Amino acid sequence: MAAWSDLTNDVLEHITSFLAFPDHCRFGAVCKNLRSVLKWRRYPPAPQLPWLVLEEEKETRKRKFYNLSDGKQYSIEIPELQGRYICGSSHGWLFAIDIKINGILVNPFTRECYELPPFPPYSTKSNVTTLVEKVPSDYTGGPRNYTFEEMQTKIVFKAFLSHDPKERSDFTAVIMFGCLRTPAIWRPGDLCWTVVDGPQRSMEDVVYFKGNFYVLSPMNELYVMDFESEPKLIEVGPQIDIEDCPFERYLIDFNGNLLLIERFCDYEDEEQELNVTVGFNVMEPDLEENILYEWSDIDDFALFLGRNSSLYVNSSHFPKCKRNGIYFTHLTRSFSAAKFGCHDLGVFDMTDKTISKFYSAEVFPPLVGSPVWFTPNPW
Repeated sequence: MAAWSDLTNDVLEHITSFLAFPDHCRFGAVCKNLRSVLKWRRYPPAPQLPWLVLEEEKETRKRKFYNLSDGKQYSIEIPELQGRYICGSSHGWLFAIDIKINGILVNPFTRECYELPPFPPYSTKSNVTTLVEKVPSDYTGGPRNYTFEEMQTKIVFKAFLSHDPKERSDFTAVIMFGCLRTPAIWRPGDLCWTVVDGPQRSMEDVVYFKGNFYVLSPMNELYVMDFESEPKLIEVGPQIDIEDCPFERYLIDFNGNLLLIERFCDYEDEEQELNVTVGFNVMEPDLEENILYEWSDIDDFALFLGRNSSLYVNSSHFPKCKRNGIYFTHLTRSFSAAKFGCHDLGVFDMTDKTISKFYSAEVFPPLVGSPVWFTPNPW
């Protein structure tokens, strides 16, 4: 059998296409020859399950990640993320906010980065979309009623991208900001965020689906963003009739189908302090007939929900991924997080309606910040 040193570069490069991201990095650390093979970047790492972005280590300031595929945590030095709060992920990129409320869009493993313009002024009012009680756009002095530390985690509820910035330079970024999670858009070259005009109510989620951004309200109204003149929300069809009252809702482009997912919570203790997830409903809205078709299962797939742009994978490609499962992270508005930490993580089995942990207790003590799913995109 030939030694590794005897293999041609073409063969070695082809081998890298079968390696998951951690092994891809280890491959290049073996010797100078293998490291030079990776520099050609002809083959990206093999597809993998999403990772969880965790908080940073206090002493080293390295960012912690959890790899679902091997059940391990990794601490990685990423200067761009030091001291920053992760408010969303999309296409392998992270939206991160520093203590002075400055935002960036960054690919943590290629170190590519976009500086985002100042966020729109924040309002402590919960019943307006025209943002009153304005503070300077650079947040000097801090907004009313909040410290900078609190504001860092509150200004942006979620963030999304229309496309991978490495594939489309004309991508659009969308944030849901402020108490009402008002949508605002930014494109490379813009000097500021453009607030999207819409109804005076809080929004639940955003998804990029078949060339459009769709936005869901708590009243089960679905809107599409219209960019013809000034960006605004236009209602698509009548209000969807849902009898249940879920704690949170998500939208996802699932194999070309627009799905609406409801998340239900209850209290685990008698004092009604520990709020936990108890189940999900998966539905497909028919906007013309104003009805929802309930999905009893998602076959070989698995969903990943949280502060990220909702993801799905084919579980048959990953031995450790639960088929017909919904992986979830801590609720973005859980009442029990302040006292118990971000404890509510698990996987819901759509077959038997049970919830289990996808990690051991020693891996995740109660977390300080809500973890975020993201798929490493290192090429």
